[in-house]
Amino acid sequence: MKLATVRHEGRLQPGFLLDDRVYLLDEAVEKVAGRTSSFGTAWSPVGLLRVPDLERHLGELADVLPTLIERGDVTPHPLTDLGPPVPRPGKIICIGRNYAQHARETGSEIPTRPILFAKFATAVTGPFDDIVRPTEVTDLDYEAELCAVIGTAGRHIPKERALEHVVGYCCANDISARTAQLMLGDQWLRGKSFDTFCPIGPAIVTRDEVGDPQALRIRCRVDGEVRQDDTTGDMIFDVATLVSYCSDAFTLEPGDLMLTGTPAGVALGRDPPPWLQPGQRCEVEIERVGAIANRVVDEAAGA
Repeated sequence: MKLATVRHEGRLQPGFLLDDRVYLLDEAVEKVAGRTSSFGTAWSPVGLLRVPDLERHLGELADVLPTLIERGDVTPHPLTDLGPPVPRPGKIICIGRNYAQHARETGSEIPTRPILFAKFATAVTGPFDDIVRPTEVTDLDYEAELCAVIGTAGRHIPKERALEHVVGYCCANDISARTAQLMLGDQWLRGKSFDTFCPIGPAIVTRDEVGDPQALRIRCRVDGEVRQDDTTGDMIFDVATLVSYCSDAFTLEPGDLMLTGTPAGVALGRDPPPWLQPGQRCEVEIERVGAIANRVVDEAAGA
């Protein structure tokens, strides 16, 4: 199933993504007698991840959704109404240099243990929202990434059980301002955390639909030109290892996001570097997960 958020009536509401249309979750629940109490009052997107037996409850709704659609009981919304599937994550954990060729293209050593950094939650934006290039930034870069969404809290999670703590996956673009990140005293947090620098979506695709997270093709295109093209099987540290490793240091909580690294092909690794420019469209597509597409715009003067 694909759990999304929908911009409706001035707020973000949980929804289902099905066949390029989005349907409000609460509208579907209202049409299925006796199901409302299954969810209690946890109606925020992150709150839903805390509901016991989430996958079973949502699976039941997903099974009847085609019938509700056919009868006209639920209203379809366009993809442009989608918001970020986790609007305000508690943590955005990012993994640096997790593909060997990407490490090499940046002139870096291949890591022997995961390299962790973070983005602020205010960087999160929707799957089809604009990426805003700050006025002082001229070297805006793209990084296609598989994002693992934590669904079950845990600390000291063994690797063999780590994927049980992942509710699903979405696409992410780890947008980076390279001078701010690398040339001002190694300010990774600043260079990675400008507003709109973390587009995610289009939905959280649950583990059962994605299958093996290390067997997915991942690509980035800019105005239709392929810039990155690899598979998640080329990660140095797989998703299970990353979840376990991070949980040894801090508690993972429902709604936390883990961006698992980017393949080779970023602008920083090319000569000359093709930095993102206003008006360009940057897409991230991951097999069995979906695609996001964001237009680059300049920050308005004085914004």
